Amino acid sequence: MRLPLILALLTTASATAVAATPVDEARAILKEAVETPTVAGRHQVPVLAETLRARLVAAGFASSDVVVQKVGDNAILSAVYRGTGKARPIAVIGHMDVVEADPKDWTRDPFKLIEEGGYLFGRGVFDNKFDVSMIVETLIRLKAEGFKPRRDIILYLSGDEETAGTTAAIQAKQAKAANVEFVLNGDSGGGLLDTNGKPLEYNLSAAEKSYADFQATVTNPGGHSSLPTTPNAIVQLAAATERMAAHQFPAQLNDITRASLKAAGTKRGGALGAAMVAFAANPTDAAAIATLRGDPETIGQIGTTCVPTMINGGHAPNALPQRVTVNINCRIFPGIEIETIRQALVAAAADPAVTIKIDPDNFPASPPSPLRPDVVAAVDHAVHGRFPGFVVVPGMDAGASDSVFYRALGIPSYGVSGMFIKGPDVFIHGLNERIPVDSIAPALAHWHVLLTDLSK
Repeated sequence: MRLPLILALLTTASATAVAATPVDEARAILKEAVETPTVAGRHQVPVLAETLRARLVAAGFASSDVVVQKVGDNAILSAVYRGTGKARPIAVIGHMDVVEADPKDWTRDPFKLIEEGGYLFGRGVFDNKFDVSMIVETLIRLKAEGFKPRRDIILYLSGDEETAGTTAAIQAKQAKAANVEFVLNGDSGGGLLDTNGKPLEYNLSAAEKSYADFQATVTNPGGHSSLPTTPNAIVQLAAATERMAAHQFPAQLNDITRASLKAAGTKRGGALGAAMVAFAANPTDAAAIATLRGDPETIGQIGTTCVPTMINGGHAPNALPQRVTVNINCRIFPGIEIETIRQALVAAAADPAVTIKIDPDNFPASPPSPLRPDVVAAVDHAVHGRFPGFVVVPGMDAGASDSVFYRALGIPSYGVSGMFIKGPDVFIHGLNERIPVDSIAPALAHWHVLLTDLSK
């Protein structure tokens, strides 16, 4: 009896493996990704890259078409789904790294994929390992279906989007050399649900603000604290910092933000919604500008913002400060050069003793991408598969993603995440990051439509 029982168990296990659904496979990929702690300094990005490479090769990708490239202690992954060459390649991008998570602060182990109460918890389960896993599973499924695209589909997964961005810069240059026509970014865009699960908006991200840090510094001979002199470097820079923080950059509008503000404001209603609609119609409307600047959700949508974020100064508690530096972090409206913002900060500081330098590690400026009809139509098709007739609206991200490097080289990039989520469930970069379990299936359908529509 024992041998037949073992055979029966093996047969059952085999049948179960064969019957694994795309949702099962996507969740397995997501589990591997979350449980590989790809935090800066842990040297685990190459491990995840090799894990994903092995899955793609096992699914039928040529070994030579799936490459893991070491970049110092980091790594990037690229994979090519070969097409007929009748059209230029497209790229699909995401990132494998995540921000740090201290287990002492979390309710659950941040580097274990844990299901509880209809959610999957873990660091990076949303940002950005969710869409990375959905994309990889979709490419594997397309291989199994025998799909023959008319263009190459190139997957680029970076390794330090959350920090320096050096790996995405490398991949953007590779995309330029490969003559990539446009990029689909899984780390941007996406949908928002209300508390009842009804769609509020889907943001097709076609622009993002440039990220820049500036160091404002005051130096002073210093001296003994018992012999105070004027000016004191801390007091001097504090006054200049207050003036810079109070400076308001011009309110601005482009075709993308006009469309997004009008659509979002119409749905939202109330005073904030009315201001959004009014500003979209007239970007000089002072009352609308004041209302939008008074809300953290909208202030970043109507122009450049700069805020002090870090300060460093002094060398001893009983000495006058000889050097004080404050970091000014700016999110710059598309089309504005970083040097233009530096000059505005110099004018706002209004003190020739304050030197303001551009951080050499800043990301490049990011021009908006044109709204390609084929991309808009594909996103409409994908979203309508879940919410028929729902209106997709182009939008601008206030934060930064890997798209900045592609746009800087003239390659249009579009944020098209497959995630729809309720606002209260968004814990990106925070404690107890989570996603709804039932978000996997529609996201897989979303990516299947996008990749087939744009490459068949």
